Amino acid sequence: MTLKITILGCGNSSGVPAVGNYWGNCDPNEPKNRRYKCCLAVQSDETTIIIDTGADFRHQMNDFNITSLDAVFYTHQHSDHCHGIDDLRSFFFRNNRTPIPCFGHEQALEEITERFKYLFEGGNHDYFYPKMIEANAFDVSGFGKTQSFRDISYIPYEMNHGTCTSVGFRFGDLSYSVDMKTLDQNALNVIKGSKIWIVDGAAYDNSDNDVHADLKTLYEYNEFVQAKQVFVTCLSSQMDYHILKLELPDGFYPAYDGMAFNI
Repeated sequence: MTLKITILGCGNSSGVPAVGNYWGNCDPNEPKNRRYKCCLAVQSDETTIIIDTGADFRHQMNDFNITSLDAVFYTHQHSDHCHGIDDLRSFFFRNNRTPIPCFGHEQALEEITERFKYLFEGGNHDYFYPKMIEANAFDVSGFGKTQSFRDISYIPYEMNHGTCTSVGFRFGDLSYSVDMKTLDQNALNVIKGSKIWIVDGAAYDNSDNDVHADLKTLYEYNEFVQAKQVFVTCLSSQMDYHILKLELPDGFYPAYDGMAFNI
């Protein structure tokens, strides 16, 4: 079975341009510098999984013509990864009012369900505001082990995001590691051997960043992982596409919105 995996957003928490039409060091005339907040689509012929629903979620679904959705996987609870969750309501009503299953780390789901209780428990109107989303916490014992949702197999792994634990995923020969500061050996063992690795490098050249990895850290990790192609994501307005492309060593590339892979 072949999976189509599409980067629907490769921007950091501000996106590019940031609010106020701020482009920073990014050339506004380069389309690959226009970045939605991080989001990934994983699609088989029968199933669509979306990883994270940030504030750009509606635009991402429309721009990339994703018309159905079967589940959401959350990497973590930060707002740039979940605050577009209200737009899941449209899929709920079009899916015969069937609650949409969402998966994530237990701590992440606790915070998300508290913020958006009306979606997970229902609001004050049975028809217009019923329970629309079903929370499913990943079993801690299942991290590092192959699991499946319908016909899509994946391996989840925990990552250190500084202020919280985030979850990365491996789908066949592709691994996705967003957002993270460091990876432990358990995570690296899961990622090892991936042909394609999409990974957070938002700290760029700042090794003192408390919540994101810098590029030097990614180079060191890939000495063990040995991914043939590493795509740096979670890019800020300080990371121009063409400048970054020239700075990265062989085998490393800047991600861009709309980049797709068949796995």
